[in-house]
This record gives sequence, C-alpha cells and structure tokens, in this order.
Amino acid sequence: MASFSQIQVQVEATGREQYRALAFRRIMILVGLTAALLFSIAADMALGPANYALSDVLSALFDPAAAANQLRVVIWDLRMPIALMAVTVGASLSVAGAQMQTILSNPLASPFTLGISAAASFGAALALVGGVAIFPGAIEYMVPLNAFLMAMAAALFIHFASTMRGVSVETIVLLGIALVFTFNAALSLLEYLASEQALAAVVFWTMGSLTKATWVKVYFTAAVLFVTVPLFMRQAWALTALRLGDDKAASLGINVRRLRLHTMMIVSLLAAIPVSFVGTIGFVGLVGPHIARMVVGEDQRFFLPGSVICGALLLSVTSVVSKSLIPGAVLPIGVITALVGVPFFFVLIFSNRRRSW
Repeated sequence: MASFSQIQVQVEATGREQYRALAFRRIMILVGLTAALLFSIAADMALGPANYALSDVLSALFDPAAAANQLRVVIWDLRMPIALMAVTVGASLSVAGAQMQTILSNPLASPFTLGISAAASFGAALALVGGVAIFPGAIEYMVPLNAFLMAMAAALFIHFASTMRGVSVETIVLLGIALVFTFNAALSLLEYLASEQALAAVVFWTMGSLTKATWVKVYFTAAVLFVTVPLFMRQAWALTALRLGDDKAASLGINVRRLRLHTMMIVSLLAAIPVSFVGTIGFVGLVGPHIARMVVGEDQRFFLPGSVICGALLLSVTSVVSKSLIPGAVLPIGVITALVGVPFFFVLIFSNRRRSW
C-alpha cells in the first residue's frame, strides 16, 4: 500500500504534467495565431488598386532584387507601411485594452470607452477646423500632436482623479464615460462651426484610416509597443494576481494602488500614440483582449502576447476587408472595424453571459 508521501509525489507529478500540457497547448495556439497574422499581412500587401498574387508578394519580400521595379516599389514603399501600421496599431490598442480591463476589473474598459480616443478626435478637430496648435513649435505635425496631447491630457485626468481618496474603480469607469460624452459634444460643436472642407477632413479623420501610414509612423508606434510590452511582462505575475481581487493581491504582497497607477500611465501612452496617427478606431481594444482571454486564459504570460497577436490580427484582417468590399476603393478602417467587431462582440457576450468578472 502506497504511503501518503508517495501519493503526494504522484499528485504533484500529475499536476506538473497537466500544467506542461496546458502551457504547450497555449503556446501552440499563439503559434497558430502568429501564422494567421503573417498570412493576413501578405494578403494585405497583395490587395489594392492593382492586385498581386501572394507568390509575387513573397518574391518581392524575400528577393527584392529579382522582382520587377514597379512591384518592388508598390510592396516596399506603399503597401508594407500600411500593412505594418495595421499590425502595430492593432497590437497597441489591444494591449492597452487588455491592461485596462485587468486593472479596472471591467470587461468594457478600453481606450475607446474611457475617453482617450474621443479626446484625440477633439484635439485633431481643433487643428483641422480652427488651425489651433496646442504645441506651436511643430505646425507641420499639428494634427497628430494635438490628438496625442489631448489624449494624454484625458489619460492624466483619469490618472490623477484615481489618486484621490475614496475614488473606486467604478468611479474611474464613470469618469471615462463622462469624458466620452464631453469630448463628443465639443467635437460636434466644432463640426457645426466648420467649413465644408474642414468638416470633411474631420469626419474622415474620426473614421480612422491607415492610408497615410509612413515608415516613420510605423517605427514610432512599434518602438512604443516594444518598450511597453516588456514592462508589462515584468509585472505579469502581479497583474495576474490582480484578477483575483484587490484583497487577495494585497495579501500576496502586491502594492495594488501603485501597480494600478503605473499600469494606467503606461497604457495611456500606448493608447494615445496610435490614435494620434490613424484616428479613431474602436472595438480593437475591446474585442482583441476578449479573444485572447478565450483562447489562452488569464495568465499574463500567455494573455499578454495573445492580446498583442489577436489585436494585430484583428486590425490586419480588417485592413484586408476594407480593400475587398469595393474594388479599387479603400474604405475607412474604423468603419469596417465596427462592422466586424460589433457582431463578434455580440457573440462574445452571449457565449460568456454566465461568466462573472
């Protein structure tokens, strides 16, 4: 008859095997999502006013010297910045939404629902309608700078409000909703006062578009993403523990208040940069983390890279769809994101209606 110590060893060994199997399954899911993302990027570069075969695109990517000059210019100079901008923006918004949902314990938290995107839209409208430059030293980049500064101002407001005594997580969410309505009202007033040309520019910007992507914007957005994601990975254990509740996290030695404030500041930067470049894009920061949570769970070691890949894949597929609906035309990606995201979000709601947060 086996002793208690032998039984305990067998149970521990079984537990380790089950954990390894679970971790391996999650890693394989991430690998599969990465493969789907690479295929979507290639398809995004293949589609446009002139469609190319995937084999031609791959040839231009891996052997540009052997490709035709026109194909090389179209792929490397025109379409690749747009395709990679979709990846970096989607990943950034998804990670921002994932960590907002984590620290606020709210499934509806995202840069869009907390007013950061609305603030960016108002800042851009100030430049497009009134020629107002919040930072006068860079008139050439007035629109993205205005959008970035207003987005950061909204994020800082939420940050400092959250440091006040007696402010709860629910209060922060309500403050975000109030900011959405405030900036949307101010934006509507500017649109009412705008000329027809300025109004058209504001409407187009608020729809979100990747068509003005450049290598500089791609590098800048990617740099912010590559700096912030490792910072979150260093706090992976603490952020995972935070999902158990503030009291349990505190009992494990985590400074919950400091963790929440630091995460909010990093998330604000991560959300403000892409919005200032491409305009308002909703649902990516909301749906992307939910997809990652469904396929790899809450463990931040898998949830964080899963959010990166799911957000990038979601916006990349949206970019492909925006080029495919009307031949020869590229629809605003923010509109397509909503059309794709809303039905999928309904599926998430009904498939997880019994799940508690």
